Parts: sequence; structure tokens; C-alpha cells
Amino acid sequence: MHTEYQFITDTLLNNQFAVVTVQHQRETDPPLSITQPYLKTRAENWQRGAENIRYVINTLTSSYPELNFEHLTLVGHSNGGDISAWYIRNISKHVHALITLDHRRVPLPRLKNIRVLSIRGADFPADPNVLYTAKELERYRACVVTIEKSRHNDMTDHGPTWLKVAINKSINRFLNINSVDSLCI
Repeated sequence: MHTEYQFITDTLLNNQFAVVTVQHQRETDPPLSITQPYLKTRAENWQRGAENIRYVINTLTSSYPELNFEHLTLVGHSNGGDISAWYIRNISKHVHALITLDHRRVPLPRLKNIRVLSIRGADFPADPNVLYTAKELERYRACVVTIEKSRHNDMTDHGPTWLKVAINKSINRFLNINSVDSLCI
């Protein structure tokens, strides 16, 4: 649920971000497909989530004109990270940065104008071509960080304190360092 990431919300607020959380799944939505290839069988889910993001941005833009909706940072865990990556790929060019927590299906954007931090758990690999190759990491403003001994399902408020601290440390460094090269060291 979108309400299970208060530890990240607090970090973003401490960094002077306005934060909006989006609940993508509705009770009337079909269950997430468990049939390969996911890029095809889950596309409807990700498109619906991307449209949710667009709707929220459009709605908030008129209600909060003082906020900069041309310079967004999207953050998502698992399917939320997939939706955020899908949004960047298919809808918006207004995203400045993307932070994913162990998303596994939608390829990270290969765009030079977007900073990307992908925090990885240690228990499940991402699908092929989702993460950057070593050459792509040199080309794009991106960093992939794996947290040793971390588990995908623990990357929420219910996870262990040490993991939330490690996630927030990576996010803080990413938000406060202009060069992702410094983050990936």
C-alpha cells in the first residue's frame, strides 16, 4: 500500500520535497498477471498506474500552482517502481529523477536528462534488460545499489530498522550529491 513508506516520505520531506502518495491498485482492478512475458501481460496495469500519476499531476497543478510539476522525482517500490519507469518511458518528459526500490520488470529509462537510483534487494533478481549494463552506467546519470542481506518484502515501514536506515542513506546521498558517480562509490 502507498501508506507503508512513511520512512521514505519523512526523508523526502526533510529534503524539502512536497510529497504525494498514490494508491494504484483498486479493488476493481484485475490481479497482477503472473504469466510471462510480463512486459506484455502487465502492460495494462502499468499503463493504468501511469495514467493515475498523470491525473494526480494534472489535478494538483491547478490546485498548487506554486509547486514545480515540471521537475518531478518519482519514487516507487516493486510494482510502484515499474509504474514509475513506465510513466517516464511512455508519458512524461517532466521527470528529473527516479528512485526505485527493487522494481523488477520495466526497464529503467535510458535518458541522459534523468537521474536514476535503483536500490536493489538481495533476494530476487530483476528481469533481463531492466537494470543498466556497466557501459550504460557510465553513460547515464544512474546508480544501482544492492543492499546486502535485504529482502524485497522488507522495503516498507514494516521492515527492519537497519534496512530503512540503509535505504534512506542511499536516498539522502542521491538527493544531495550532484554527481551519481559519488553515490556509486
